[in-house]
Amino acid sequence: MSTDLLAGRRVLAIGSALSGLASGPLAGAQLEVGGLDRLSAAGLSAADLVIIDADAWEAPDLAQGVQTLAALAAPPPVLLVGSHLPTTVVRNLLRLERSDVLEAPFTDEKIAYAITGLMAQKAIAPVPTAAASGQLARCWAVTGAVGGAGATTVAIEIATALCARATRDKSVCLIDLNLADGETAAYLGAHPAMRLADLGASGDRIDVAMLQAFVTPVTPRLDLLAAPRDPAAFDATSREAVLRMLETACESYEWVVLDMPRHRRSWTLEALGGCDEMLVISELTVPALIAARSLSDEIERGVGSGAKPKIVLNRLASRMFGPAPSMAEAEKALQRKAEGGISSDWEAAAASVNLGGPISTHRPKSKIVKDVQTLVDGLAGAMAKPGKAKRAA
Repeated sequence: MSTDLLAGRRVLAIGSALSGLASGPLAGAQLEVGGLDRLSAAGLSAADLVIIDADAWEAPDLAQGVQTLAALAAPPPVLLVGSHLPTTVVRNLLRLERSDVLEAPFTDEKIAYAITGLMAQKAIAPVPTAAASGQLARCWAVTGAVGGAGATTVAIEIATALCARATRDKSVCLIDLNLADGETAAYLGAHPAMRLADLGASGDRIDVAMLQAFVTPVTPRLDLLAAPRDPAAFDATSREAVLRMLETACESYEWVVLDMPRHRRSWTLEALGGCDEMLVISELTVPALIAARSLSDEIERGVGSGAKPKIVLNRLASRMFGPAPSMAEAEKALQRKAEGGISSDWEAAAASVNLGGPISTHRPKSKIVKDVQTLVDGLAGAMAKPGKAKRAA
């Protein structure tokens, strides 16, 4: 089965195994087969469609090729096919204006249908977003090792600290993915407006305009995406809607901070796989430290890209107040180094929650604010070092 849309069109196939499509769904097209080096602007000149065989390349090389495509002013439609589709690569690919993925094995009818959909899409003029400006959004995920570890508070303070690094208004987006009972909006004294469940399975309807309808502005530089309390939200919200919302947010902001649910959902690993940093927040109790170690190992295995979650110890306090483990003892229980620690300041945290807003607004001299700033400076500074490969959201 072939598609008339390809008659006489130039199709660039990245991967020699795709040459067999010339007698099937690519019949009538001018097919050229090449390697990842063809994804540069010169190699893509006048290409009407790019098909990439994900199974033909190592994930890091493939991710670099997709990032090269994303940097182009007007990349052609791109279809990624294969039986092994790395989540980081897929997340980067779906940032393109016209792209799709097709998991193998597939029939000629399925690939023809995917191509038809891509070719029928019209390229639209780019809007001024973080991706369009040449800088891919940086995405950090925050999750608690146990309930009540303070992950939401830390996520809010991280997002607030990142606003100081932003270069324009609406630069940072904080997304509460605890869809059923997230507390981010309540902590900030904001009104949650994100209603992904209303979209059902129609996640492809989400674009920049719709995303802004879901947004709750917190400050000129900080936007919040949070859902009203709904016990059925996880069951009513499709995986496609969540992932499409995340990719659209990453196209629109410089920084995206995810407040992740502690328990895994159908989209959890894909969301984490597209993040630059994954932070696991733990208290200094033995059960919490054991849970943090187990959760970090689970995420590392599940994401499978070589990225390692970083553990942050929350509510550090002087030992004079009880038999809390020291940092060294905590790291021994974790069997790894902690990325950093955040001091305990119950009064500052409680005051901010009751007043509505980040701790840095109501108690700017709190040790929590200082410790989070140190954490953010360390993570953002490490990303900015020459030669460090960026993992796009």
